[in-house]
Amino acid sequence: MTAEAMDRGQRARLIRKTRAGLGLSQTEFAERFRVPVGTLRDWEQARATAPDFAIAYVRVIGRHPDLVAKAVA
Repeated sequence: MTAEAMDRGQRARLIRKTRAGLGLSQTEFAERFRVPVGTLRDWEQARATAPDFAIAYVRVIGRHPDLVAKAVA
């Protein structure tokens, strides 16, 4: 396994764990936080590497989900 594949997998797990921790489906998470559902699926299944800004966004969502949802509403 390459370092790139490991990084992609770690990012995928962080996104999945954050979404699941909020008790949201992929569709619910995508709608609430304005992320295209197809993009979210690709990130979670490690078909695509979530960029650094997306990881930062997911971390903020994990800490302040209601505040982020209100900000993007």
